[in-house]
Amino acid sequence: MFKTKKKLSPIVSFIILIFATILISGFLHLLNIQSEYTSVNKVTGELVNNVVEVKSLFSTSGIKHIVTTAVSGFVNFEPLGALIIVLIGIGILEKTGFLKTFFTILTRNSKKNTITFILVFLCLIFSLLGNIGFVIMLPLGALLFKYGRRNPLGGIIATFASLSFGAGINVFLSANDSSLLELTLNAAHTLDQNYAIGTFFSLFIMILALIIVSIVFTTVTEKKIMPRLPRYESTEDELKITNKELRGLIIGLGAGILYTLLIVYMIIPGLPLSGALLDNGATKYIDMLFGANSLFNKGFIFIVTMLFVIVGYGYGLMTKTIKNSKDVTESLGYSLDGIGSILVLLFFASLFINVFEESQIGTVIVASISKIIGGLNFTGAPLILMTVILVGIGNLFLPGSLSKWQILSGSLVTLFMNASISPEFSQVTFVAAESLTNGLTPLFLYFAVYIAFMEKYNTNETTTISGCTKYMVSYATYISIIWILILIGWYLIGLPIGIGSYPGVIYGA
Repeated sequence: MFKTKKKLSPIVSFIILIFATILISGFLHLLNIQSEYTSVNKVTGELVNNVVEVKSLFSTSGIKHIVTTAVSGFVNFEPLGALIIVLIGIGILEKTGFLKTFFTILTRNSKKNTITFILVFLCLIFSLLGNIGFVIMLPLGALLFKYGRRNPLGGIIATFASLSFGAGINVFLSANDSSLLELTLNAAHTLDQNYAIGTFFSLFIMILALIIVSIVFTTVTEKKIMPRLPRYESTEDELKITNKELRGLIIGLGAGILYTLLIVYMIIPGLPLSGALLDNGATKYIDMLFGANSLFNKGFIFIVTMLFVIVGYGYGLMTKTIKNSKDVTESLGYSLDGIGSILVLLFFASLFINVFEESQIGTVIVASISKIIGGLNFTGAPLILMTVILVGIGNLFLPGSLSKWQILSGSLVTLFMNASISPEFSQVTFVAAESLTNGLTPLFLYFAVYIAFMEKYNTNETTTISGCTKYMVSYATYISIIWILILIGWYLIGLPIGIGSYPGVIYGA
């Protein structure tokens, strides 16, 4: 008799990872594992050497940290609040029947490839908004496939892959890019005080990446992912749309458009009574829109949820799926039914990330990579290739863009400049490289959200972290090939990567 291989649930896997991190941190601390990296002092503009070492959590102080921060770490876990609020709005859209009607009309006469392409393309564009796209697009991606009479897991997988691996594709400067750009300029100014970088420094290369990745990810989803998933069984009744539902759709969308126009007016500076949601103290518009003090940025999740509420209730009142206060109450909590297991999963995921970050293992690894890159004698294409590989590896252990670039920019930007490669091209190389492994690491904040939705819709077998990761391997392989070819090809050809920016720069000329 053959024994059936037991599969570990995601919660058990995270618990094992927590204890493994505690033990490994203690062992590495005993070995006095540490590393150095060079950063730029923001005030003086001088290069500063920093030393970082692994902290032991297998100690009294380590256990104290875990116990005292477990609850606060969960409460402040970035995906938690945003996910719950967005699910309220999506629940209203689903409960009233709006999503069924809208997605059925959208998909019933459209080719599957077209729908998948639209989903992938929108997710790549959504990367402009940072990680907010995960909590909005993951549930919508699942429902798009469900009401399109396809396995919802395909929508979840395609959405997560596009958002995570496409995080480096920003046609317009995002808030994250703006923060990275400040560090890039600080490092560049150590060699050239007058060096400047424009807002659209990566426009051309990002447009090409957006088009290619949209096509390739659509093909991967249709040819490699969907055939591996069970067929979704649908009925003819799911395709029927009544005139009342069509009228409800028009009313709901009309109300949503009016609300959206009002919000858009409030983020346009310079008009009468406009700009109320902007941070008028910032200089760049992207910082006014998505800066830390921007009301639009702080309230974006609420703004989107209110859009869903207005559209959903507009549809529901017209179609009579919302008749009284009881229907209103039930719709508000519709998507939150059975959310208990998701909350438990997010708790242990947040605890694992908290423990790993406190150990500083990831920071030491990235600092070591900074040291390795700084010691390379490579120039040109070999330097670009090695940077992509090493940064991609480092991202597995320290997914945060800003924290990595604070460590790497001091050495990487100057190394690229000394090799006659522009600072902005070094930043493009960095954001491309880190995106290659975003979807492969459980340390990525929104990886747990991906697992949670896979569990919700996967009724055929036990969901595991390794199983969910396997779906991402094909996307990771293709995005790696795409970015390496684009970066090296663009460097060799020498075309501008954006407005006023080129791969090469002759320093000191």
